[in-house]
Amino acid sequence: MAIQGESGRHYGLDWLRIAAFGLLILYHIGMVFAPWHWVIDTAKSYPALIPPMAAVTPWRLALLFAVSGYASQKLFARSAGPRAFVRSRNRRLLVPLAFGMAVLVPVEMYVQVAERGYPHDYWTFWTRDYWRVGEFHDRMFPSWEHLWFVVYLWAYTMVATALAAAGRLPGKAFARWLGEGSRLLWTPIAAMGAMRLSILFVLPEQQGLFTDWPGHVVYFPMFLFGFVLAAHPALWKAIGRRWRQALAVAALAGAVVIAVEMQYQAEAVPPHLVMIADRFSRVAMGWAMTLALFHLADRYGNRDHKWRATLGEAVFPFYLIHHMAIVLIAWHTLTLRLNAWTEFAILLGGTALACAVFYLVGRSVPWLRPLIGLRPAQSSSAIRTRRPSSALVN
Repeated sequence: MAIQGESGRHYGLDWLRIAAFGLLILYHIGMVFAPWHWVIDTAKSYPALIPPMAAVTPWRLALLFAVSGYASQKLFARSAGPRAFVRSRNRRLLVPLAFGMAVLVPVEMYVQVAERGYPHDYWTFWTRDYWRVGEFHDRMFPSWEHLWFVVYLWAYTMVATALAAAGRLPGKAFARWLGEGSRLLWTPIAAMGAMRLSILFVLPEQQGLFTDWPGHVVYFPMFLFGFVLAAHPALWKAIGRRWRQALAVAALAGAVVIAVEMQYQAEAVPPHLVMIADRFSRVAMGWAMTLALFHLADRYGNRDHKWRATLGEAVFPFYLIHHMAIVLIAWHTLTLRLNAWTEFAILLGGTALACAVFYLVGRSVPWLRPLIGLRPAQSSSAIRTRRPSSALVN
């Protein structure tokens, strides 16, 4: 288990990361049609999307943070100390974040205020109104939009680095204890579930680095799990022993989540007891599904391929641009009143094309590479032969 390539990579987790970000793009396209309110919505929603999307929601982000934690530890281990690692992460995450906030997010925000009656053109919006602070046309400024993931990832990386430098991360003894019996499956579910429920009716579910405590009590432990797993690979054996149980737990928890979403659709708020069951089930499914997918990636996907490095490098650029592309394409095409399948095909094809062009152009222009999360051009040829060079991948 967990046999790594000559570069020290776990190829299975690379493939899992690539697949997870591909699923994220499909998920965001689905949100245009789903009953839940999103950045931009069709005039008619489709309740048939609730079961598949509800089955993905509890674990898609938990998985991404766990995989990111694993990759972060590998980078940390190869770095010339904590300071060098922090400098590298700052360049690879904060520079694309700044680029996205200045160039990509304004397009999405313009669409949202234009839908609410904003009377001016985009240039006026970008030069005058985008940089405001506070509510404007029923939208709060500034806004991370989908780039909140990059913000959280940077913050979690900084905390984990500080803990690692201070020798405060769980060590081999803890990893050995966690791997005994069924602890790896049930202990994190109990701990994260208890933390999640303890603040359920106390703190609002509000996205933001200093407000999203309901998210942090799940996402940060998932990131730490990946970090610890990379440092203590003996835990892979425990994952291999419990993955079937984990898959069963994920299926049962997912059934609860889907049932609640079907009963209380769109913005309907369930009773407190139902909400408790739903939130705990989401935690359980997120953890259990991550364990199961880690095992499957380790067992069946831990092998290299000529396309792995390129696809891995493309992940971050695709992530940066896909959200804006979906919003902009939907905004210009929904008024045509096309049928749902035609609209979906346009969104999927248009988003894929936008992602490909953004990545291919960005990687070929040296000064653009850091802005879209790629390594400097002078090292790209060597990197492609060994490992992906996207900031969200490596």
